Amino acid sequence: MSEVEVIRAVSLGDCPHGFLGRRGGVSVGALAGLNVGYGSKDDRAAIDENRRLGIAALLPDAKLATVHQVHSAEVVHAEAPWPMDGRPRADAMVTDRPNLLLGILTADCAPVLFADHKAGVVGASHAGWRGALAGVTDSTIAAMERLGARRGNIHAAVGPCIGQASYEVDDDFRARFVTIDPDNARFFAAGPAGKPHFDLEAYVVRQLIAAGVGEVEALNLDTFADPERFYSYRRATNRGEADYGRQLSAIALR
Repeated sequence: MSEVEVIRAVSLGDCPHGFLGRRGGVSVGALAGLNVGYGSKDDRAAIDENRRLGIAALLPDAKLATVHQVHSAEVVHAEAPWPMDGRPRADAMVTDRPNLLLGILTADCAPVLFADHKAGVVGASHAGWRGALAGVTDSTIAAMERLGARRGNIHAAVGPCIGQASYEVDDDFRARFVTIDPDNARFFAAGPAGKPHFDLEAYVVRQLIAAGVGEVEALNLDTFADPERFYSYRRATNRGEADYGRQLSAIALR
């Protein structure tokens, strides 16, 4: 088993955080690696161990809080982990409690981690296209402000997600965005087959900049295009695979 790979964002500084891929876990077969998704058909003991390994790589002895992600703009204030069968249905979390990792699971959607180092407030959001369009990052920033953060002091990093070259959509998908704001046309480009390709990362970055956060960092890592490093729902679907893994992105305060 290889060491857990922790991808860090310069903008988040020494705040315990990381975007994890599939390297370093104990799962085998099609989901080989650091699969942390209980929604997969993977062995439950392997998922438990992968989560333990992920926590140890980020902040040993911390607790991990996750939510039941539903592609929404809902955000919750986390003070402790919820039991698996009692997790709120939401797509973002904020906290001012130390040693509590806010964990987002993705397999092409964009994980976004936030930190206001001065206020001692962090956040994490799951920004798939539905959540991004609904304003999940705006909700996260507003919730951080309710805990004392100031948006001008917030640093935000967008982690590994499906890249535009890999993200073919249809005309109805494009129309949904352009109808809301004609300027959203710039996040679409014609692909080799003539269909639109959507730039999810750039769209999320624009949302963050428009919200007025102090610093935005995009890691520009395509989950679809790097099967050795990341899980990808769309890649698994295109290959006709029956299941897919999920990777963890998390942030905490010491």
